[in-house]
Amino acid sequence: MTLAALRKELRHQASAERAAGSQRFFKTGPGEYGEGDQFLGLSVPQTRALVPQTDDLSQDDVLSLLHSEWHEERLIALFILIRRFGKARKSDAAQKHLIDLYLANTRWINNWDLVDTSAPHLLGAWLLKRDRSVLDRLAASTSLWEQRIAVLTTQAFIRAGDFADTLRLCQRFLTHKHDLMHKACGWMLREVGNRDEHALRSFLDEHTPQMPRTMLRYAIEKLAEQDRKGYLSR
Repeated sequence: MTLAALRKELRHQASAERAAGSQRFFKTGPGEYGEGDQFLGLSVPQTRALVPQTDDLSQDDVLSLLHSEWHEERLIALFILIRRFGKARKSDAAQKHLIDLYLANTRWINNWDLVDTSAPHLLGAWLLKRDRSVLDRLAASTSLWEQRIAVLTTQAFIRAGDFADTLRLCQRFLTHKHDLMHKACGWMLREVGNRDEHALRSFLDEHTPQMPRTMLRYAIEKLAEQDRKGYLSR
């Protein structure tokens, strides 16, 4: 499939009704976190289903999609990078090239679903057994989306039983002002608790009084009701 054919197919499957709903859901109004984002109106399964037909696209084609004003084109670009990263698993050089490409283009990974779709499967998978100092650079960024990439990347580590970076970054973001970071940190803390409840409780016992309410609620969601009430009352 050529780039032109892919774009034609995306528009063929587009729904104006779905696009309008997505613009509301992803907060694209003035002053909202997704201000100005535009949607064609495709579901994630529709978008993902086209990815196997994109293997002949050039890197420039993929970047053209990633730099698009249309949300679904940026999403499919990230799906393509994930597919190519997986297929390159026998080549560190090829995978590193894709990760460098990802990190050089974070300004277009600019909504929470784009971050959540890509960060664990690209940067997280790459950093599992490598130096992770890039996470601190991303965490120190003024970009909400780069900060969220830092936290969501650690989902790959959590799945491997490694919680240290998650806990460290969630502590760093205890005073973050944005609800999307509260949700991201609370979600990752809950994922830690799903695998090691003691590790989650240790974090909660130390930090509950400082945790934003949303972060706390997400983190304790899977605990027993009596325990949830106890943490919420602190």
